[in-house]
Amino acid sequence: MSTQARLALSARATKLRLVIYDCDGVLIDSEPIADRIVAHELSAIGWKMTAEESHRLFLGISYPDICPMIENQLGQKLDATWLPNLLMRVIAAMEQEAEPVPGARQALDATTNLGLDWRVASNSSHAEMAAKFTRTGLSSVVAGRTHSAQDIMAAGGQGKPAPDLFLAAAAAASIPPEACLVIEDSPTGIRAAHAAGMTCLALVRHGPSDAVTALGAAPFATMHDLPDLLRHALEAVP
Repeated sequence: MSTQARLALSARATKLRLVIYDCDGVLIDSEPIADRIVAHELSAIGWKMTAEESHRLFLGISYPDICPMIENQLGQKLDATWLPNLLMRVIAAMEQEAEPVPGARQALDATTNLGLDWRVASNSSHAEMAAKFTRTGLSSVVAGRTHSAQDIMAAGGQGKPAPDLFLAAAAAASIPPEACLVIEDSPTGIRAAHAAGMTCLALVRHGPSDAVTALGAAPFATMHDLPDLLRHALEAVP
């Protein structure tokens, strides 16, 4: 897979200046936890679901954006307390269970050591990210670098798969989209990167890479590979 990623980086026309990391599934191995809780809560209100089905249906989508999907399936409006209660349960679980994706901390350190600016752009809320980064000891590392769809939506924009979040992260760093590289793992995030005009590498830790390739992302298999890929990007387009 890394061969495809190296080729994609070699094809860039603009020097790499900013790396934008997704959070869930890229830096934090949080998706199985969230999938389990969402499946449990939906099953309790009448949409029987497994964690695997939750992963397939909602991967990369913000919690506010899954609510219309749920209401459409149930044929009724969700109780006003359902989403806040779900978020409380997710945050509590992340505080106890979240773990870093193997190689994530090393990738962040390597990005800094290579002289590249970097940001974290996630459909998760700030409270969710805080729980995950505190639990995994990354709070001080990511301080001042996190961007949430929560802020984008509050300002009238949209989370991923819209490009708004990635464009906001690039604008905060005063770096144009063509000088950015996005590290994602979900179709939702890949579509957002493509819409933002940014090169995207997709972390594929489990299963085949055909789906991400079809969306225009270049796959790689482990975060341990990313430091070498970033070095290659800088050497390929100096």
